[in-house]
Amino acid sequence: QVQLVESGGGSAQPGGSLTLSCAPSGFNLTKYAIGWFRQAPGKLHEGISCTTSGDSRTTYLDAVEGRFTVSTDQAKNAMFLQMSNVKPEDTAVYYCEAVWECRSVRGMVRLFDRWGQGTQVSVSS
Repeated sequence: QVQLVESGGGSAQPGGSLTLSCAPSGFNLTKYAIGWFRQAPGKLHEGISCTTSGDSRTTYLDAVEGRFTVSTDQAKNAMFLQMSNVKPEDTAVYYCEAVWECRSVRGMVRLFDRWGQGTQVSVSS
């Protein structure tokens, strides 16, 4: 079963930084397009970035463009979401998921129905 495990969440003050990790279980990360999603309290899941398989090109939601950066370490078979200049509205549970394609960050469709465990990010002063 394809599984992705998120880690690295925690607390930060506004303007601070956090780095989240995404590790696949039993497969090469570059085999699939990978989307990062988040779910803020009381809200639906929201796609925030999409990285294509193969060439690892990433597109971002406008709300995080310029503040968040996705990188892939092929040697470690891991993906990272570097969050900088975080804001209180970034508070959410963050997920990395395999998706069908990166045509639209908002319209990403996950390959599998079940969400991973996610990792909590809390931003407050």
